[in-house]
Amino acid sequence: MDDYLGEIVTVGFNFCPRGMMEADGRLLPIAENTALFSLLGTMYGGDGRTTFALPDLRGRVMVGAGQGPGLTDRRQGERGGVEIDVSLPAQEHSGTADTQVNSTTGNNMPPWLALKQCIVTQGIYPSRS
Repeated sequence: MDDYLGEIVTVGFNFCPRGMMEADGRLLPIAENTALFSLLGTMYGGDGRTTFALPDLRGRVMVGAGQGPGLTDRRQGERGGVEIDVSLPAQEHSGTADTQVNSTTGNNMPPWLALKQCIVTQGIYPSRS
């Protein structure tokens, strides 16, 4: 296997290959995954004594960590965005309208394709150089 431990791999089928787990936020025991814990720590969750968490990429878009010219700094493991914004105040309007309603609703999502996101749990320990 040539994959690096902790590497995120996207696959076009509905399972994660041997040596990988779905990046679904699950907790893993540190005692059984010491090498992976040494890389991830509690960046994605866990208590850091007995458990740590894998990143949860279900329904999420990955964004590069760091800061580029004119961009907001994003720390490794930082989460952002909201699925539903409940902070907007309710609006009420009155008036008259034709009873023939021809409206459609839409969303603000770009075209997308759902794929399986896996994390390598058995692989080559990456060097830091």
